[in-house]
Amino acid sequence: MNNEILAFGVIIVNYNSGELLAECVERLLRQNPVPDKVIIVDNASEDGSLALLPEYDNVYIVAVDENMGFAAANNIALSHLQNVDLVMTLNPDAFVQEGCLAALLSSAQKYPLFDSFACRMMKASNVLDGAGDSYHISGLVWRNQYGKVLQAKQMVEHGVFSPCAGAAVYRRKVFEEVGGFDESFFCYVEDIDLGYRLQLAGKQCMYIPGAVVEHIGSAISNKYPGFAVYHGHRNLVWTLFKNTPLILLLFMLPFHLIMTLTLLPVFVVRGQWRVYLRAKRDAFKDLPRVWAQRKSIQKMRRISLWRLLTLYNYRIFR
Repeated sequence: MNNEILAFGVIIVNYNSGELLAECVERLLRQNPVPDKVIIVDNASEDGSLALLPEYDNVYIVAVDENMGFAAANNIALSHLQNVDLVMTLNPDAFVQEGCLAALLSSAQKYPLFDSFACRMMKASNVLDGAGDSYHISGLVWRNQYGKVLQAKQMVEHGVFSPCAGAAVYRRKVFEEVGGFDESFFCYVEDIDLGYRLQLAGKQCMYIPGAVVEHIGSAISNKYPGFAVYHGHRNLVWTLFKNTPLILLLFMLPFHLIMTLTLLPVFVVRGQWRVYLRAKRDAFKDLPRVWAQRKSIQKMRRISLWRLLTLYNYRIFR
């Protein structure tokens, strides 16, 4: 175990999160140890949420003139965290529980070969909101164990595909090495996309059940109907085409098509089929740009195709 003291920075992206932001920061600064530095990037909020935030010595606000999205805002914040070893991305509606940061710091020292860490996210006292993220063979993604009652098997540390960026920790150096979040994604699936690139580069992710975060979930995006559907399902296409090695992409495309067609009736029932189809249309219209990104991504691949196949999820049902 490496006993080196690691500097810890936290990024919070705020956009009209109201009283949640102040609660998020207050819980964060109760931790022992406290973060060395907290950067809040405010995406041109109009709800006065910043005014509800007390002044703290180690909390810094970066205000931008427009809503740049989650991905770009995190990348901006990273430029203010050059002197830290670990970076945590934390949503304003995610509240760290006692001992969370200590568990993450301990794990980063305990697992030097792992470069990202997923928290145990909880919806309620005994209901999971997520235990790391999965990447399905069809290109669909989800948070592991979402909505499941907490059981002993979810209290075991193990490798996962990627962390949910609502409460994730990355080694800052490798975050920068793979290019950070893809800003064209704006919001949603950007964490899976980053996790995919990290896995391709041989950078693994560990789920840490002792790092507990209470997550309200979509507390902000739910205010904007269709937002999550559009960005999520557009970005699923981009993630698949950007990151998947060609031979595996050809293998996965039929499953991706089946998944896309299977979900269409679901969105018809929900009255969201127009935004769903628009997401797919826009995703494929922009594929030439996305395809051009593949060259540098595939050049950095350090794991075998066989190893990559073992990282995908093959279950028919979650």
